[in-house]
Amino acid sequence: MLNLVENHSLPRTAAFFDLDKTVIAKSSTLTFSKSFYQGGLINRRAALRTAYIQFVFLAGGADHDQMERMRKHMSTMCRGWNVQQVKEIVAEALHDLIDPIIYDEAASLIEQHHKAGRDVVIVSTSGAEVVEPIGELLGADRVVATRMVVGEDGCFTGEVAYYAYGPTKAEAIKELAASEGYDLPRCYAYSDSATDLPMLESVGHPHAVNPDRALRREAVARSWPILDFHRPVRLKQRLPTLSVPPRPALVAAAAIGAAAATAGLVWYASRRRTSVA
Repeated sequence: MLNLVENHSLPRTAAFFDLDKTVIAKSSTLTFSKSFYQGGLINRRAALRTAYIQFVFLAGGADHDQMERMRKHMSTMCRGWNVQQVKEIVAEALHDLIDPIIYDEAASLIEQHHKAGRDVVIVSTSGAEVVEPIGELLGADRVVATRMVVGEDGCFTGEVAYYAYGPTKAEAIKELAASEGYDLPRCYAYSDSATDLPMLESVGHPHAVNPDRALRREAVARSWPILDFHRPVRLKQRLPTLSVPPRPALVAAAAIGAAAATAGLVWYASRRRTSVA
């Protein structure tokens, strides 16, 4: 049961939301593939491959190996992209592509947490250039997202500076809690994937949203609430009484800091060594 009255004499709390298939009905990054194609960033073959990956992602969820393939595909595909052009494409297409696929249930939960005095933090494996504008659209207070290395020419190098995935999401949340004074045992978290178990385990109130089979098993075993979100709706079409003005999305880079970025790179390097072995 969501507590709608926050005791402000206690430490601060937050609600942490995974983005893809938890707050929105599709992959946030892959949703922009057509716009990237129209903007000349990818060719037709890459656009078709991206559409196929989106289909696989929506049909059965994504385990660790599938997420690694998606990460490799996206980092390879975006090598050489001009960052400013990416931001402009996302800004131009944001309302047309993302607004219609926001789950009404998720938007209501975000509003309820804000009314209860909690910060709302989007924690996503997708790139910051995509996640930050979506976070602002949703009225999130902070965003944790994957960050790519940008060269002196203002283009992505294809290397990953910080990978917001699996254990690194939990590390970022702990860094953010330390920075912002969040009491994690009183915080909430929402995700659809078993790959986010570390994030869900880091708070006192974890929730499985449209869970994949592995997460559903864990949620049942641990008696975690299981939520079914299935009503995508444009924010402006929701009841006026449920609408709140967007709040600026504050990037959590300062909260994550060098420690979380290093943890992400160390974890990713260890996974690479394991896979090679």
